[in-house]
Amino acid sequence: MTTSTAEPSVATRAVVSADSITRRYGEGESAVDALRGVSLQIMSGELTAVMGPSGSGKSTLMHILAGLDRPTAGTVEISGEEITDMNDNELTLLRREHIGFIFQFFNLLPMLSAEENILLPLSLAGEKPDREWVDELIGKVGLADRRAHRPSELSGGQQQRVAIARSLVTRPTVLFADEPTGNLDSTTSDEILQLLRGSVDDYGQTIVMVTHDAGASAVADRTMFLADGSLVKDLGRSTSSQVLDAMADIQTAAAR
Repeated sequence: MTTSTAEPSVATRAVVSADSITRRYGEGESAVDALRGVSLQIMSGELTAVMGPSGSGKSTLMHILAGLDRPTAGTVEISGEEITDMNDNELTLLRREHIGFIFQFFNLLPMLSAEENILLPLSLAGEKPDREWVDELIGKVGLADRRAHRPSELSGGQQQRVAIARSLVTRPTVLFADEPTGNLDSTTSDEILQLLRGSVDDYGQTIVMVTHDAGASAVADRTMFLADGSLVKDLGRSTSSQVLDAMADIQTAAAR
């Protein structure tokens, strides 16, 4: 057997890297360690789910990886740029160029139409939209006949579709999704998860999704599990049952 020395392909390179991330809130005896030396790599063109019990540090980790919070110690790189010591202006520019966000509660501007909400990141950056790409994206998320509607005229699922299109319109290096189906019914949740999966398969989008839903993790290429601020398990493509079994093992170990 021969050993390949070829460089990794672009499709498998790490676009987000964290090295020994810790996050401590408070001081002295009242200090709380939300993260305890987490190291990881997020690979290009993959959907990575992050799961764990309540209080395990999932959202803290996502905020630090996205440059919304700073670690107490450790470093984070996005697309080869070390972001830990960036100032606020540098972080704003980095997020504008490299990062997309999807949140549980949509965060749409009520006075703007669906299309205007989708184009908002480009408007804020002073960039002209690529009309062909915008039309393709709006069609991809199923809003071709809703582009002129305001959020109040859209269902919850349609509003989340607007949020997904808004996050993708700048073609970000990495998209962070924080409980993207947490405010939706099961049928709509499945539709949203398939849209996220499709953005990976069709556009090579890199996604990090924080979720408590084993069904959501089942569409991921990889699921990382946090417990008590530490990365305790890292699974490849898994079924809902395998994810639930892993969560049960983690909770049992924590109870000992």
